[in-house]
Amino acid sequence: MPLTFDPKIFDDIEQERARWQEELEKVFSKKPERLGKFSTVSDSEIKAIYTPEDIRTQDFGKDIGFPGEAPFTRGVQPSMYRGRLWTMRMFAGLGSAKDTNRRFHHLVKAGQTGLSTAFDMPTLMGYDSDAPKARGECGKCGVAIDTLKDMEDLFEGLPIDQITTSMTINPPASVLWAMYIAMAEKRGIDRKVIGGTIQNDMLKEFVAQKTFMCPPEPSVRIVTDTVEFGTKEVPRWNTISISGYHIREAGSTAVQELAFTLADGIAYTEKALERGLHVDDFAPRFSFFFNSHLDFFEEIAKFRAARRMWAKIMKERFKAKDPRSWWLRFHTQTAGCSLTAQQPYNNVVRTALQALAAVMGGTQSLHTNSLDEVLAIPTEEAATIALRTQQIIAEESGVTNTIDPLGGSYFVEAFTTRMEEEAFAIIQKIDDMGGMLSAIEKNYPQLEIADAAYHYQKQIDNREKTVVGVNKYVLEDEEIPVEVLEIDEELEKIQIEKTWRVKEQRDSGKVARCLERVTEACAGKENVMEGLIDAAKEYATVQELCDVYRKVFGEYRDPGIY
Repeated sequence: MPLTFDPKIFDDIEQERARWQEELEKVFSKKPERLGKFSTVSDSEIKAIYTPEDIRTQDFGKDIGFPGEAPFTRGVQPSMYRGRLWTMRMFAGLGSAKDTNRRFHHLVKAGQTGLSTAFDMPTLMGYDSDAPKARGECGKCGVAIDTLKDMEDLFEGLPIDQITTSMTINPPASVLWAMYIAMAEKRGIDRKVIGGTIQNDMLKEFVAQKTFMCPPEPSVRIVTDTVEFGTKEVPRWNTISISGYHIREAGSTAVQELAFTLADGIAYTEKALERGLHVDDFAPRFSFFFNSHLDFFEEIAKFRAARRMWAKIMKERFKAKDPRSWWLRFHTQTAGCSLTAQQPYNNVVRTALQALAAVMGGTQSLHTNSLDEVLAIPTEEAATIALRTQQIIAEESGVTNTIDPLGGSYFVEAFTTRMEEEAFAIIQKIDDMGGMLSAIEKNYPQLEIADAAYHYQKQIDNREKTVVGVNKYVLEDEEIPVEVLEIDEELEKIQIEKTWRVKEQRDSGKVARCLERVTEACAGKENVMEGLIDAAKEYATVQELCDVYRKVFGEYRDPGIY
């Protein structure tokens, strides 16, 4: 089904474009272009105008199509937002479990439709609040979770059988997921009913975010355990969230984010197949997580290219037959790295534009950053404004009235294809290296991201790229005009005492036996999840379970060459 352009039209367009270009040059001779080069945040050069010539090789059926149909360029659902709006999933976590529970209840009351949990640094690294390495960090950048008691407090009064939960956790993802399942079952909620996502994409940790615990191979083995277990036991759960967000936050270009994320997805698919799982059993529950950065059209093109690429990868590379296996469903978070401490109210505008790009790109769920996130954990007021940003886009802007409003745009379609081609070229390089694990060992993605970050920072420093309030339109003697949330230093003492009480009241013999079972599973080939759930129900701590991982698999140290 080729695009309905008469071939003769291109001769006419070429002539007309040449004529128009002459007129444009006359204008520029009197008043030159504002910039020597027009390019995206990723420094992809953008032409002054796009025409049917730029999409003359595209086939409507193969490359664009209809929403809900392969190649899903225009969205994975036929009705998209005319049928159901995206899930408004605000990232929240602060202080104690009860503090965060109050924030969750506030956001749900304000209209949030999904939960998203931010954990503090000790929890992210698999340490309890009383660990020497944890001192001074309890509850500072998220919620502190040490035992099942904290998980119970965190979700108290929330209908987890009706609302989905996302958990951003990484190395201890399996442990926190086990606690969540245990919490649900102790409340009488069947594991087959609960829905949500765990961000357990460990490959991107070695590439970008650098919160890791064990070496790459055993880390991926644990991820595969969660995929296998979820596929068989928790059918409504997205068993893995393959994340490009942190790759972009580390400084990658949009194309690098796209390529490295899908390459990670390929690696996890291969590991699941090696485990003996059938692609159409597990692939429909894969989900993705992308950054929405500042360049409006670059981000939209990235999202559209991602869907098309994943459909091709699953159909052609992995021979998936179920159309749901071809779907790339994704969560989006607006770009934290774009927020500025200077003139923080500017961040409201940045976030709104980034959220709009995510919506125009067809996201399934969305977190909008708060204006004060660059300074501290968001205040309740700032978080509410961020949620209202989504609601105004959804209910007032009109952009949800038609499906894929930018479909057919010469610029957007050409840019989508360009990003796809460039990202596939990077994936081919990774394949030639032996896959993503081998590429990570060779430091390929790490060095590529470092180079891209350096290039972008130089552009800002040289004022080739504008950051309003930072390198242009700067206010002298500026005072930060926003309230900053501070975590009470007493929290750490209270949390430690709470954890000690739990340890005193539990059956230490049962805990020891559960830990031994997890150790045996790790040392052998048994899936670790059932053992983790049993241990969680006996109130084993996050650190006790993660220490098993560290003991059996060893600890990873970054080579530190960047």
